[in-house]
Amino acid sequence: MSGAPLPVRLSDHLARTRLLAEPGLALLAVSGGPDSMALLDLLAGAAPGLGLTLHLVHADHGIHPRAAEIAAMVAETALKRYGLETDVAHLELGAEASETHARTARYTFFRYIQRRRRARYLATAHHADDQAETVLLRLLRGSAPIGLAGIPAHGPAGLVRPLLPFRRADLAAHVAEAGLPVFTDPANEDPRHMRSWVRTALLPTIETRLGAQAMDALLDVARHAADEAAAWDALLAVLPGLDVKAAVGVADVARGVLAGYDKPLAVRVLRAVARRAGLRLGPRAANRVAEFLQGALSGRRIDLGAGLTAEVAFERLVLTDAVVVPPAPVALTGPEGEATFGDHRLRWRTEAAPERLERAGWTTWLVSGSLAVRIPEPGESLVPLGGVGHREVRRLLMEARVPRRVRMAQPLVTWNGAAAWLPGVCRAEAGVPDPGTVAVRIDVTAG
Repeated sequence: MSGAPLPVRLSDHLARTRLLAEPGLALLAVSGGPDSMALLDLLAGAAPGLGLTLHLVHADHGIHPRAAEIAAMVAETALKRYGLETDVAHLELGAEASETHARTARYTFFRYIQRRRRARYLATAHHADDQAETVLLRLLRGSAPIGLAGIPAHGPAGLVRPLLPFRRADLAAHVAEAGLPVFTDPANEDPRHMRSWVRTALLPTIETRLGAQAMDALLDVARHAADEAAAWDALLAVLPGLDVKAAVGVADVARGVLAGYDKPLAVRVLRAVARRAGLRLGPRAANRVAEFLQGALSGRRIDLGAGLTAEVAFERLVLTDAVVVPPAPVALTGPEGEATFGDHRLRWRTEAAPERLERAGWTTWLVSGSLAVRIPEPGESLVPLGGVGHREVRRLLMEARVPRRVRMAQPLVTWNGAAAWLPGVCRAEAGVPDPGTVAVRIDVTAG
């Protein structure tokens, strides 16, 4: 199969790995470089057979002077040649932005578009040379053994890397043969950057001495380390009482169970939990968290750097990669509709109100009026359904054991400006309809 055309090899790879097995929308992260233009062309050819529809995302970091021109080239090529639309973000990071800052900013944009368009996949153009460079870089930086797994073929929330088995030279040859326009960033060849030095000086020197087996050996290291990581991930499901919960950018575990492990085991479990959520928790940071666990009170948190924090929230330890940005208020207008508020989805329609309303449920009915959803205001209170006095919203959230990090984006439904409902926490007396009368039914889904 190694001598077959690249589209055939890709088709065989996807069939064996089932990396894109489910039909749906796939976002392609296309920078305009040869690798990502190859991703565009190859997946445009493979998409019909996989039941996929494609949409592009492109991040203009505002760093390169030709950034706007590159963004236009990507969007025009995608539309004219493949009939595909592109979402472009103009991030305006400035020339001094670090590589880490730029990566964080573009993935924040990619994930935002993925949520907004409800895309099943986010595909990037990482390839075998990227993998070998990553292994070398992590060796030089003293990575823990599992860190040598390098770049995984798939990550949280549909992140996939379909080109990981293929060499950079093969992708460049495919793009040239297809006659696609490309932009080659000179910074990628600048040896002042560590990765560029590994790419242009160290790896070629190793290959000159050892030949093709050097690349094979580095990729073998990545595979062995990936097997080790998979074993730790599987272990999370069988460790008694650990109760791991993970989503993109956030994970939490039973703190008491974890605190009972000896430190080396706790560190490795913490790193496995973080990986499941797509978080980068290095050995030193994991050691800090393991020490922090011992005796920390609920509400305590520590900053682990690069936006990563650890927080004790009642009986749970929560790892998260960024401060939650409160969502903007949303008006719930019309007789029916749906809206997104942070990680919550709201759907509403008119129907007869039931005999009784649930106080702590995820569905309620409200008398028609001015309806909206927003975060609670400082000091805000409400009268709980069936209650006799006002209760502070902050206290209700604490009693419901909602972690402080989540409280910052807690939806509060208002009726004619009054606090009417904390979904999943507390229904208020405001806007309660008479049984059997036509009212607005609201359903909220978390996560």
